[in-house]
Amino acid sequence: MGTGFSTETLRRGIEGNTAANLLSLYTDDAELRVVDRNTQPSSPRILHGRDEIGELLEDVYSRDMTHKLERCVVDGDHVAYSESCLYSDGVRVLAESMITLRDGKIAEQTMIQAWDE
Repeated sequence: MGTGFSTETLRRGIEGNTAANLLSLYTDDAELRVVDRNTQPSSPRILHGRDEIGELLEDVYSRDMTHKLERCVVDGDHVAYSESCLYSDGVRVLAESMITLRDGKIAEQTMIQAWDE
């Protein structure tokens, strides 16, 4: 791949302690589409650009929780991965993502997530 993106780079971004690590993997004009209980497929939450994505990541990484990259498959400029998260109170979150890379950075991402309620 020669572009600097790898499973290990993604792991460090996801499992790091700050939003900045993960945010650095996105292009300036990236788009993140989130589908979950609150934002269903017919009306997903769509974030445009690093500023909007950064706000989401800052919120997530400010919480008392851990993040773990479970699986990752890289095929050229396409990446699929599973991420599990655990809040300090035991609540679990599972997210599945499909991303498209441009010049080694995340340009598009669709994330489907579910959590304990």
